[in-house]
Amino acid sequence: MTAESNESINKEVEDQNQEEVSVEEVATDEAVEGEVISAEQEKINELELKLAAAEAKVADQKDSVVRAKAEVENIRRRSAQDVEKARKFALEKFVNELLPVVDNLERAIESFDREDEAQKPLLEGVELTLQSFMSGLEKFDIQEINPKDEAFNPELHQAMSMQEIPGVAANTVVAVMQKGYSLNGRLVRPAMVMVAKG
Repeated sequence: MTAESNESINKEVEDQNQEEVSVEEVATDEAVEGEVISAEQEKINELELKLAAAEAKVADQKDSVVRAKAEVENIRRRSAQDVEKARKFALEKFVNELLPVVDNLERAIESFDREDEAQKPLLEGVELTLQSFMSGLEKFDIQEINPKDEAFNPELHQAMSMQEIPGVAANTVVAVMQKGYSLNGRLVRPAMVMVAKG
């Protein structure tokens, strides 16, 4: 072999070694890049998981805030209703104490002899007392329930007896033994009545 051919063989071997080195370098560079990419991808995945967890927590807390707000609104509404009921019906016990007075004044008026001239001034005085008493009750939305000749209503009336009366429809109130009263639309005392039998 000549020196030239030795030189060319050495050169080829060097070129091959350089190619192998550069292939190794490229493979190492790719591995390093892959590790960098996979590390970055891993970090991104970790951050995405944390973001999803944070968003779920925010959604849960929003739900809790909405529920708490609704609960506060319900408490406020119930409190307002309780205050309104207390205001409207605070007089209920007082009214129950006054109703026997009304009943007694009405009985007194019924017991007077309207033909007796000596009793007329007394009768007028009792009638005026009852009238002013009733107007005072009406100012506080206390309404009288006097259902004579009306249909029997078990929500407002209490049947004390039933009687068969010709020419009167069944379940019609034929007599009121004691008037009923309501306070702001709520029954305080039912009317005690006699009802026609069918």
